[in-house]
Amino acid sequence: MVERPSHGRRRFLKAIGAGALLSGLGGVASATPGREPGPKEGEVLVGVSETEDGMRTAVERSVPGNAEVVHENEELSYVAVKFPAQAATVARTNFIEAVTRKDHIKYAEENTTYEALYRPNDPRYDDQYADQQVNAPTAWDETLGSSDVTVAVVDQGVKYDHPDLEGNVAADPGEDFVDGDSDPYPDDLAEEIHGTHVAGIAAADVDNGAGVTGIGNSTVISGRALSEGGRGSTSDIADGIQWAADQGADVINLSLGGGGYTQTMKNAVSYATGQGSLVVAAAGNDGTEGVSYPAGYSESLAVSALDPDESLASYSQYGDSVELAAPGTNVLSTWPEPGTPYDSISGTSMATPVVAGTAGLTLAKWDLTNTELRSHLKNTAIDVGLSETEQGSGRVDAGDAVTTDPADAGDGGDGGDGGGGDDGESTTGSIDGSLSGSADYDDYTGSWTYDSPSTVTVELDGPSGTDFDLYLNTGTSSAAGPRNYDYTSRSPGSDETVTIDGPDTSTALQIDVDSYSGAGDYTLTITEST
Repeated sequence: MVERPSHGRRRFLKAIGAGALLSGLGGVASATPGREPGPKEGEVLVGVSETEDGMRTAVERSVPGNAEVVHENEELSYVAVKFPAQAATVARTNFIEAVTRKDHIKYAEENTTYEALYRPNDPRYDDQYADQQVNAPTAWDETLGSSDVTVAVVDQGVKYDHPDLEGNVAADPGEDFVDGDSDPYPDDLAEEIHGTHVAGIAAADVDNGAGVTGIGNSTVISGRALSEGGRGSTSDIADGIQWAADQGADVINLSLGGGGYTQTMKNAVSYATGQGSLVVAAAGNDGTEGVSYPAGYSESLAVSALDPDESLASYSQYGDSVELAAPGTNVLSTWPEPGTPYDSISGTSMATPVVAGTAGLTLAKWDLTNTELRSHLKNTAIDVGLSETEQGSGRVDAGDAVTTDPADAGDGGDGGDGGGGDDGESTTGSIDGSLSGSADYDDYTGSWTYDSPSTVTVELDGPSGTDFDLYLNTGTSSAAGPRNYDYTSRSPGSDETVTIDGPDTSTALQIDVDSYSGAGDYTLTITEST
């Protein structure tokens, strides 16, 4: 039941039974023709609320005369504004400050640059070891994978006619967001090696009598968002993520990072998660505490890298956001350069597709949602003796993930309908509410069903034509809101999702539903899992 306390608008979710959770509770955008490939220096990305008619017009009326709108993504509701090369940084800063004061403008930020997360390493192993280390052969006794499962590689281009990839790459291989066409083939086979290497780790053809093996025989699609130099803009990568989700990708591999937190990228990862994709991202290669973005978003499954002896690789970033570890050093995989069909390189970029490939192989055996899959991979991971900040739940294990019934692993899945929850390991509650207009909000608090839940997912389903946002706090009694939050989902519309891995249960969960624009009824759903 819901009670309205006399001291304010905060609402409290009360117990409604033993099984209750909280004690009761468009179109694809490709690269715009004529844009320079790779990093987009001098651009500002402006997010526009979906409640505004005419996204481009809403921004253009604030654009100074020396700048212009050069790109737009209607699904993620942002436009890119290009300033001339000679324009000083202060011009973009002034524009960002001015435009964010306008109605219906949700944010403005630099179109920052991300890069492929790998480190070249000349010495190579004679034989690959990564798939053996994660016990893929045990999984292959059950399944070699399924072409019905799709793994998207948003990265450099993939050499899709490589003899060890062509059997698993989709007939329509992908999209090029760098050059603005429908062919994601590398521009320079000698330089653009990263995407092909990543694709091979996840899904080089298994049991084809030649070359190396990937983790499983999933279908690969390629979203080319990094140039041959290994760098790409926020907008190209975000568009690639959205495209992959719209293609129905079950898993999206992001072996890239370094651009910092941006709302545009956050919206893309949130969108993909909402579409049912599991987003797997590299922790980063700086060897420091704290993971790179996009791995740092709560929707992303962040992966650290291990050496062959299963110690943390010296280059791997680590921290509370790490959820899984995987082999990343001297990983042998497919190579695009003529005369060199295979080679070994190192990085969290290499560890990430080990996890993505394992996720794809797992889906060939078990019918799981992206949330259930994420939990199952962690529940079946192997503790290799590192701290949680270094390995998360442990080293991913393909053998255990495929051979262990998700219901027995405590996911709440059952391998059949993905619904689960009958064994008490996952509980879901929901509540309906209504907001009267801009700046109206509802706050909720609730205690935890489990002492140490592995994840909590909060979903907001709001009315069309509005823009509602979601804010969460954990480990504090302070109400969440636009100026005080640990986690947020602020897409241009009113369908928002936040997933928290290993939430702090020392205090009640604080939830705020806030109207940026518009009014109407909504449903708030909270799923807690062990």
